[in-house]
Amino acid sequence: MISYLANPSRYLKLSKIVTPFIGWATFLTLLTALYYALVKSPPAVEHGQSVRMMYTHVPAAWCSLLAYTCLTVASIFSFIWRHPLADSAAKSIATPGLAFTFLALITGSLWGKPAWGTWWQWDGRMTSVLILFFIYIGYLAVWNVVAERKKAARLASIIAMVGFINIPIIKFSVDWWNTLHQPASISSIGAPGLPVEILTPLLLMSLSYSIFFMWLVMKGIEKDIINIKKRKSIPSALTEVENV
Repeated sequence: MISYLANPSRYLKLSKIVTPFIGWATFLTLLTALYYALVKSPPAVEHGQSVRMMYTHVPAAWCSLLAYTCLTVASIFSFIWRHPLADSAAKSIATPGLAFTFLALITGSLWGKPAWGTWWQWDGRMTSVLILFFIYIGYLAVWNVVAERKKAARLASIIAMVGFINIPIIKFSVDWWNTLHQPASISSIGAPGLPVEILTPLLLMSLSYSIFFMWLVMKGIEKDIINIKKRKSIPSALTEVENV
């Protein structure tokens, strides 16, 4: 399948068929998630109505890590195997990844004030997510500053692969250091978990964010392929004009 999609024309054909379905799936899951988050979910015992901020913060944080993991995988394909669409995929992943990380930082701050009495604290989780935000910026800056695509791809891939060391730091920071964040309540073995009325909208919102992320990446790859084809067609067009 990967080899099949390495052909840009094949990818464009498949993407034009698949992306509308993904778009509708995003819309439907988001509507369902919002219903559960805003209507069905009750206020939390400790945090009241502010618990609804978690339904935005946690999925955004999850997608910021998911995006960077996908970015690293695409960068490995680009750096080692020179996969034709790996660079397009990596670029298309980085922009929504940056947006999700920014959203996680902002909503985390808004959640932190009523929950912990502070907008920001330099604990392990917050600081490592902020570092992730700057890594995304640095990655995208390379693509914008370096004019030659192949060189930009190589440098950006190195940044992505080296920066991946920050992902396990983000994940395990609540276990390694004293932090305001609670330990994992869903993924860790033996964790106390969450009430069903809170867990349901949280999972639905995470699903809708993940599907939306997939849609953004696929559309981004489409746009990058089209832009590359346009740039390649300019010299031939200029040659035709000169020959007239």
